[in-house]
Order: sequence, then structure tokens, then C-alpha cells
Amino acid sequence: MQEFAIRDEIDSDHSTVREIHEVAFSQPNEGKLVESLRVAAFPQISLVAEVAGELVGHIFLSPVRIEECPSKCGYAGLAPVGVKPSAQDRGIGSALIREALARCADVEWFTVFVLGDPTYYARFGFVLAAPLGLRYESEQFDSHFQVLELKPGVLSGARGWVRYHEVFSDL
Repeated sequence: MQEFAIRDEIDSDHSTVREIHEVAFSQPNEGKLVESLRVAAFPQISLVAEVAGELVGHIFLSPVRIEECPSKCGYAGLAPVGVKPSAQDRGIGSALIREALARCADVEWFTVFVLGDPTYYARFGFVLAAPLGLRYESEQFDSHFQVLELKPGVLSGARGWVRYHEVFSDL
């Protein structure tokens, strides 16, 4: 397996990042989402993975809020994460997620939410959010909406609807 490196995204990566998401998801929405979040959501974590100088993966985290939440602790949403099909199944997506989670404390995010496959995200410690009283959009998403407390107890007393940045509704 060829080695890969993870680093912060830079301006010259933008068009390739869009392409990564377009081929990873077979449609343009995630690439458009990243472009919108880059200019509208702060703070943010945006990382790329490269193999032999070629960008093959990308991850983006942006702030979210919990309605009816008594605390203003930092919450983030992981979306999207994508890896080119030719580079999948090599641990690149997992490495991007682990590195992004490790950097959350730098921007004072202590909880991360994700809408995705529970089997995949469980390996990082994510659990279903609905049993904790946290929901996304409607109950229809309960089986895939998950949360990870990076700082134990930070979600104590937090209940309600999790709201991603408004650009998510533009998709």
C-alpha cells in the first residue's frame, strides 16, 4: 500500500477537492457544500489526503448548534468526507476522520455529529444521537444520526434539534 499524508487544505486545492467529492458521491452536492462552507462557516477544519502528490481525499467539519441547549460548548458537524474511488479501502477516510477529530480541541469543539453509516462510524466512538435526546431534521434520520463526545460529560443536559449551518439547506 502506498503511503499517504494528511494536511490542511490550501486555496490551490479547492478545485481538486470539489472533484474528489463529485466522484466519491457521484453527484455535485457535497462539492458545492464545501465551497459554500469555506466562505460561510467559522471556525472550520478542512483537511486533504494526498498520495504521491495527488489529492485523493478530503474532510470538512463546521459548527453546529443544539436548539434548547443550556450550554454553549463547541459542537461540530462532520460533513462531508470523501475519498476518490481509486483510493478507497486503504484507510484514507479513517485517517482523515481521526486527524480531524484530533484537531477539534484546537477550535474548542468537544462534540461532533455525523449523519452516516452507524457501523462505519462506531469504530471512531460515535453512537446514535436520538437515544440521548438529540435529533437532526426529523425522526426519519434517527437510525443514522450519530454523536461523539470528545470531552466526557459535555452533552450533559443537552437535548433538542441539532442544526447544521444554513448552507446545508441550500442543497
